[in-house]
Amino acid sequence: MSDHDQSQDSRRSFLKTVTAGVVATPLGGSVFELGHAAAAEADAPRPRGPNDRVRIATVGMGIIGFIDTATALKVPGVELVAVADLYEGRRTHAKEVHGDHVAAYVDYRDILARNDVDAVLVCVPDHWHRTIAVDAMKAGKAVYCEKPMVHTVAEGPDVIAAQAATKAVFQVGSQYASSLLYLKVRDLIAAGAIGQVNSIESRYNRNSDTGAWQYTLPTDASPQTVDWDRFLGNAPKRPFDATRFFRWRNYSDYGTAVAGDLFVHLLTGIHRSTGAIGPNRVSAFGGQRYWKDGRDVYDVIFGLLDYPGFTLALQCNFEDGGGGAELFRFVGSDGAINVSFTELTLNRTGIVEASRDEILKGYNSVSTFSKAQQAELARTITTPTTGRHRSSTKGDFPTKYVVPRGYDERYDHFVNFFNSVRNATPVYEDAVFGYRAAAPALLCNESYRQGKVMRWDPVGMKVVG
Repeated sequence: MSDHDQSQDSRRSFLKTVTAGVVATPLGGSVFELGHAAAAEADAPRPRGPNDRVRIATVGMGIIGFIDTATALKVPGVELVAVADLYEGRRTHAKEVHGDHVAAYVDYRDILARNDVDAVLVCVPDHWHRTIAVDAMKAGKAVYCEKPMVHTVAEGPDVIAAQAATKAVFQVGSQYASSLLYLKVRDLIAAGAIGQVNSIESRYNRNSDTGAWQYTLPTDASPQTVDWDRFLGNAPKRPFDATRFFRWRNYSDYGTAVAGDLFVHLLTGIHRSTGAIGPNRVSAFGGQRYWKDGRDVYDVIFGLLDYPGFTLALQCNFEDGGGGAELFRFVGSDGAINVSFTELTLNRTGIVEASRDEILKGYNSVSTFSKAQQAELARTITTPTTGRHRSSTKGDFPTKYVVPRGYDERYDHFVNFFNSVRNATPVYEDAVFGYRAAAPALLCNESYRQGKVMRWDPVGMKVVG
């Protein structure tokens, strides 16, 4: 048995074990089975012929490039044939990890010229996303493009147009679109578990230097080992700077700051859960509070986004001494859903109807009325003596879901992508979905820079005014 087959059997056994151990819910299916692409993919028998194999190439072998490549290769029938990176050390390490048979290039166009590449993973700095993604689609490749889909709001229509014109399989790499947790939140909201959603609070905080993008610089970084001019692309020209190359997220010329990196994840989960397509108004406030290390982007930002029907509050803090990590709170008239990295909890308290005593004797306007009116109300009010939940939805709902140990929504996202590559089925996060998740995050940056509320048309996908 090959290592590939052993790995597949091991994952198949794991999935069957955890699936057998969960309890069915009133919403249908088990916690793990509901919307879980990996379980279906791992258990589905697949031919091993050459037409079933998907050959991939990764452009950009940085942190996410290595993570995405390793995750993609866990999906049965996926093979790595080439990589591209502007730093010699990463090209070398790609061969050390994946074998000398993997071709390594400086120029991504050498990958696009290969006939044996079916799909390209675009894991480059944000200011290169549009160009490489569009070029790859025009070259006939399927594309998995890391989030945010674009570097600026103005670039979005180009990617959408390219996907429409080429009919390419194009998926944005924000894995919350395929996450078991957010599919479960979607089903709970659709079933009325928390009534009408009226507000959402979401945060994604970090409290370490590496979390704040102070990545280690290699000692051999130089113009001889880094193709600096190619890295700059359409960014302003400047002399070689290893810090800018390896810590590019800290600079607005190449990255999209905290909002573009992390708000996009939050917005993806929120849009998947609620079915919303975007806000009408966006405002943001923040600043560089702690990481004064030469970066030109903020390290704390709060965003307030006004959607039709609900208001969204977003937060990212790169100096969170409390280690706040990630949290979603979907609030409705009948309750709230709290979501962390690995679980969700449902609280069905909702709006409470006041008891008779609370109306007559509590903090209420009755106490300010005349004695005759108070007596009349005491005689006529028939509200129960104890308060009750004023619910618009009947039925029982489970109060907690925990994903299985080892669950990886990034793997699910790749399973969905390769299913689309093989079967020409719709992806889980196409260019339109990816743009609608990226644009509000990028508008937070614009609001912060310009000091004003940004108006957005989520249907027409354009800035208003």
